[in-house]
Amino acid sequence: MDETTEDRVLDGRVRLRQPVRGYRAGLDAALLAAACDAADGGRVIEAGCGAGGALLAAAARRPRTHFVGVERDPKALALARANIAANDMADRVEVLEGDVALRFAGLGLAPFDAALANPPFFDDPDALRGPAAERRGAWMADDGLEAWVGFLTKAVREGGTITLIHRADRLDDILGLLASKAGSVQVRPVQPFADEPAKRVLVRAVKTGKAPLRLLPALALHDREGGKHTAEAEAILRGQAALAWF
Repeated sequence: MDETTEDRVLDGRVRLRQPVRGYRAGLDAALLAAACDAADGGRVIEAGCGAGGALLAAAARRPRTHFVGVERDPKALALARANIAANDMADRVEVLEGDVALRFAGLGLAPFDAALANPPFFDDPDALRGPAAERRGAWMADDGLEAWVGFLTKAVREGGTITLIHRADRLDDILGLLASKAGSVQVRPVQPFADEPAKRVLVRAVKTGKAPLRLLPALALHDREGGKHTAEAEAILRGQAALAWF
């Protein structure tokens, strides 16, 4: 069995066993979970849920919402199932084997109220310098960002929401892919420091939405006063605040 660690996220509310080597849920997963705004009683799907970092944190934040994770890697899938059991969430969280490269219809599920994803950041093998084999699946989108956006939009009902986190320099691509499938797009930049350019963007869209694009206030993660995070970021990471949409 591959070596794992058991970590506590969301201020200790979620136990997360994940591999020592390979993809480990971090800040991006925490922000994605905080950006989930599904209503009570709603159904949420996460594409590429890994060991369940974002999935379980979102579920802990929204205890009256049902979640389904989809993951293609058997080892990550097994860890996700173990993490669901360890957090006593099996009554409303489940994970299924699946691949975003395949049609959502192949899962045999009804459309969801919301879809989440933290897609791999690269779809060009030349953009990475020799990633370790155990990390490649999490960092390289074999079928491109288009496959991820296509899966997410097919996975939600009309009026359902699509939320993803990605590199800021891919925002133009994301908006272009969403243009024919969803609207009412909101973008929240995520900056390392308030005086530095954003490196991440959180994007939320509504399937068949018609509202104009909104660029929301940026989230600065760190300050220069010696603290690890800004007060706003710390509250979000601890589950004391959410990433609100307008």
